[in-house]
Amino acid sequence: MKKYIGLVLLVFIVSCKSAKTAVTEGSANVDKKMPLEKIIRNHYANNRNFVTAYIKASVKYRDENNTQNVTTEIRIKKNEMILVSIRLLGITMAKALITPTEVKYYEKINGKYFEGNYAALGQFVGTDLDFEKVQNLLIGQALDDLKTGEYKTSIEGNLYKLQNMPAGNTTKEYFFESMKFLLRKQTISQAQQQRTMQVVYPDYMQNNGVELPTGLVIDADQKKGKTNINITYNSVTFNEAMTFPYSVPEGYERIFIN
Repeated sequence: MKKYIGLVLLVFIVSCKSAKTAVTEGSANVDKKMPLEKIIRNHYANNRNFVTAYIKASVKYRDENNTQNVTTEIRIKKNEMILVSIRLLGITMAKALITPTEVKYYEKINGKYFEGNYAALGQFVGTDLDFEKVQNLLIGQALDDLKTGEYKTSIEGNLYKLQNMPAGNTTKEYFFESMKFLLRKQTISQAQQQRTMQVVYPDYMQNNGVELPTGLVIDADQKKGKTNINITYNSVTFNEAMTFPYSVPEGYERIFIN
């Protein structure tokens, strides 16, 4: 069951680490005096204006015990809802419906389903979660709103690096290339819990003027083991009318996260 939950709730592995995935270095013309405010402003200047997005993707999941290749359908109604469907050989194995107020998912193997808020799920994975973080992860934006935090800047691998000024245990780092200030990598580390997550965006595409990653690679490491999720966007369409069908099959057992 856990591997399908891990696939359906991609971002909910924000409990993890790795530095194994290669990151394309940025342009050599990085301005060492680039102000923090300009880096942030240029990142958000990239066009991500859309109403709906429909993404068909291939997903390769690997942990220390399992390897699985599946297809994934991601439907986004921007700022309102995200529906993720996981399929194996054309059969729906799991679904998740994510809104700003709640998370729902079910998985077929064990006939289980979950309905709850982000607080409960955040306790389960060990970090704060919300709808915006899920959406940002998928469209190649920084998980957090960079305009509201405090960061120090540096240059690493010809990429602009922003690191938060943590008040607590969580360290977050964001890496941007210098041409369009597109996000190439973001990491979250929690030293006390011995867990870190790295998300890499190998490349970007422009579709109807909208900048979107061609996929993402999540490498996670925590005490209970390592996880790798490689997601390739095979096709993306914007602003089409679409539905968000979700219903738990009859007879499934509800699970609760305390």
